[in-house]
Amino acid sequence: MPKNTICLWYDRDAEAAARFYAETFPDSAVLAVHRAPADYPSGRKGDVLTVEFTVLGIPCLGLNGGPAFRHSEAFSFQVATDSQEETDRYWDAIVGHGGAESACGWCRDRWGISWQITPRVLTEAIAAGGDEARRAFEAMMTMRKIDVAAIEAARRG
Repeated sequence: MPKNTICLWYDRDAEAAARFYAETFPDSAVLAVHRAPADYPSGRKGDVLTVEFTVLGIPCLGLNGGPAFRHSEAFSFQVATDSQEETDRYWDAIVGHGGAESACGWCRDRWGISWQITPRVLTEAIAAGGDEARRAFEAMMTMRKIDVAAIEAARRG
């Protein structure tokens, strides 16, 4: 197990979430499923307690801790995409499987985890600064899923 791992708290679906991420994103896998050795406040002996997995190479631990805590946009995975097709694929997978759209390239999966599906063209435009960054930023502010062609047009002015 890596020295630093992101721990994500789930009500009871850590394994389902990890398997969805592994099917959706490259360099992602379910590595291990650990069952509770005894009863605990939100589960029973033998229930899935933790799941070790990776998302785009990032080590994670899913903890089935019960309903005590909920996810918020204060934490999100940011996925850099190289095309509209890739942006659409990830966005549609997350939103289309019980998730929800938000604004400016953000969406939430059915377990409440926030995702930023961010085309590189957008981050490059913001990094360019000046009027190019302002135009791309203003275009982004009108979007839910990022439209690569619209960001490219905004960059050009």
